[in-house]
Order: sequence, then structure tokens, then C-alpha cells
Amino acid sequence: MPAKSAKPDQRAKLAKPAANVAKPVATLAARATARFVKSTASVAQSTKTSKSSSASARNASPARTSQSLTDRAYSELEELIVTLQLTPGSAVSEAELSQRLGIGRTPIREALQRLARERLVTILPRRGIVVSEINVKSQLRLLEVRREVERLVARSAARRATDEEREHFTAIARDFEKSARHNDAVTFMRIDREFNDLSVNVARNEFAAGAMGLMHSLSRRFWFLHYQQAADMPLTAKLHADLARAIATANEAAAGDAMDRLLDTLETFTRATVSTDF
Repeated sequence: MPAKSAKPDQRAKLAKPAANVAKPVATLAARATARFVKSTASVAQSTKTSKSSSASARNASPARTSQSLTDRAYSELEELIVTLQLTPGSAVSEAELSQRLGIGRTPIREALQRLARERLVTILPRRGIVVSEINVKSQLRLLEVRREVERLVARSAARRATDEEREHFTAIARDFEKSARHNDAVTFMRIDREFNDLSVNVARNEFAAGAMGLMHSLSRRFWFLHYQQAADMPLTAKLHADLARAIATANEAAAGDAMDRLLDTLETFTRATVSTDF
């Protein structure tokens, strides 16, 4: 049964958190969203003309061509949240999201349940959905867990990847380097998601996969909000490229070291957001 729509007065109460979002976060979200819209237009245009072999190989994979409606709903909603088009603290509804994405309410509801498990939204029964707030202290605690789990994932992927998967990592490394050269944050984030998914699959550890699934989207959203003020995007992309190449060459030690360098940089960036003057 579809969730009942909230009454007008309930919607008004539910929407109040969005109006009370801290001004710096709201301002950064607006700027980040504007950057995303501009960059997305550029990416879409270049995608029409670019026929790179690495992209063609990945786009031909069965996983991409057979994406279910629920997977599509999750992917699109996750991007809307991570890129702050759905701002922290804002209230949304299944009907609104269904109309926005052109997807039925059942796939939307299933995608929202997954996003709730990942702490990107909070579902309030019979009232609606609220996009979760962003918290620096929570992000630092998340990084503590990421460091331990992602070292395991990186080393396991380096050990267990097939030849075809290693070629995929090499192609992703090139894409990271390209995003660094062009200082293209939107392309970087899309490649980062592909890299994360591939790493978790190749590590072949369902418990690590479960843990990582709860952390990556929150981390990407935090980075997208603050990177212009406190991060070096080209450096971050290059560190990801180093990690992808270490996995591609089956070098477990190098993969673990590359992950440590990346997470050291991300922790420094996260702490810098506390004192950055917005």
C-alpha cells in the first residue's frame, strides 16, 4: 500500500527543518548545486562526442544495461542527495520524487528504504521523508571505520581481481587522472562511485561490502559540500588513481599504503572544514 500523503499542516511542520538549516550549509549547498548543474551540462555534451575505449567497455557491461527500476531510482536519488540538489534537512515525498524522476512510486519507495539504511534520508511513517543533515563529528567517526575496512577492501581487491577486473581498474585510474587534469568534480564523483562499487565487488567479502555500503555516499556528499573551500580536488583524484593502479598491478602492500595516503588526506580535509571561513 502506498504511504498516505501528509496533510497540509503536517507538511508545513515537516518542512521547517529545511528552513532552519544553518546558513553556511545552505549557502554551500546552493553553490555546489549550481556547480553541479553547470558541470553536468558539460559532461553530457562531452559524453555525446567522446568514444573512449574504457568508457565503451564499461557501458557495455550487462550490469549497466540490465539496471532495474529500483536500482535506477536509487542511483538517481543518491546522486540528487550527494550533489545537494536535495538539500540537507529538506522534506520530500514519494509522489514528488516519482514525478521528478519519471519512475513509479514502488521503485522510489524501495530506493528510499535503501537510502534510509545508508543514513542519507529519514523516513517518518505517514508523514514523509527528510534528507539527513551533515555533521562534521559524525564524518570523523565514519572515517575511523573507513580506514580499517577500506584497507581490507583495497588489499583484498589487489589479491583477488581477475585480469579483466584489473583492466577495469587501469581504465578507472586513467579516468581519475583525466578528471584531475580538468579539475572536474562531477566526473570525479561519478568515477569514484564506480571505483567504490568495483572495489567492493572484487574484494569478494560480503561483510566488508555491507559496511562500505553504509559509508560511501555519506562521505561523497560531505566532500561535495566542502571541497571548494577545504580540498584539493586534483590531488584527491590523483590519490584515487594511485590506489586504482596499485590494485590493477596486484600489489597488496602498495594498495594498503595508497589507501592510507588517501584517507590521511580526507581526514585533514574533514578537520579543515571546521575552521574554514565560509
